[in-house]
Amino acid sequence: QVQVVESGGGLVQAGGSLRLSCAASGRIFIINTMGWYRQAPRKQRELVAVITSDGRTNYADSVKGRFTISRDNAKNTMYLQMNSLKPEETAVYYCNAAGGSSWYAADFDSWGQGTQVTVSS
Repeated sequence: QVQVVESGGGLVQAGGSLRLSCAASGRIFIINTMGWYRQAPRKQRELVAVITSDGRTNYADSVKGRFTISRDNAKNTMYLQMNSLKPEETAVYYCNAAGGSSWYAADFDSWGQGTQVTVSS
């Protein structure tokens, strides 16, 4: 069982910045991919950014140049630095961690409960 917990959400004015954190714990051998997703009211959950264990990243086009994803493998943590936030980016932001509890397994794909980000205009 692997748990992930997000933190760092809150209320910010348009153009402002927030830094989200995600911590994974439990029986972890390796976390192959960690990612941030978001879901706005009445919309589907969408990918924001992902990062692999070797540091490769991918971003949604809408956040490129403004958001930066990073991770600390030793601490099983991930971060999302969000700059120049827009009101339409108000959403619940979720952390996902996928990996294995041993060297021969890829057996967890865990989601956090989410953290609310509200961007006021």
